[in-house]
Amino acid sequence: MSGWLVVAAGLLALERACYVWIARAPRSFQRWCARPAVARLGEPVNVVRALFLAFKALQAAVFAGWCLVFGDAFPALSDDGVALAVGAVLMLVGQTLSGLVFYRLGRIAVFFGDRLGYDVQWCEAFPFSVLAHPQYVGSVLTIWGFFLAARFPHDDWFWLPVVETVYYAVGASLENRMVDGAADQPTAAARAMRIRS
Repeated sequence: MSGWLVVAAGLLALERACYVWIARAPRSFQRWCARPAVARLGEPVNVVRALFLAFKALQAAVFAGWCLVFGDAFPALSDDGVALAVGAVLMLVGQTLSGLVFYRLGRIAVFFGDRLGYDVQWCEAFPFSVLAHPQYVGSVLTIWGFFLAARFPHDDWFWLPVVETVYYAVGASLENRMVDGAADQPTAAARAMRIRS
């Protein structure tokens, strides 16, 4: 299993590393977006959106691959009714939180608009009123729920959720620290943008 875990962890790290790069070095990212092959996607916020979609497809492929490698069939569901129910609830809550972030912030704000030069409004409405990182919390809950429902009680069920939990926590911390090498004293708009899925 260790070889598969290393491969899966490496592939899943790409998303977090990219978002840390965008958050901490937005001018570098904007220069990259100006390259002809990338510029045809549109403004940098559109490039982030395209990356987001590609990373979600990669994440889903890694999760499905994990289930295929370690399971008898895909999709497979846990034989444990409690695990299945708790997993479903976690996925529902997680996706609700993520959806609310998109609803509250809008496309530009969700996709690093504050770091890419847009004036983004500070949001204090739920779920931001109770969670500092509702989209990350939502993503992590969804991942735990999926693996609880799909792989519990097998010995491998918790490995990728643990990896992703660490990645999201570290990513959230690193995204908030600096912008292009200068100390980041975030504006209210920047504080609203701490979260990425």
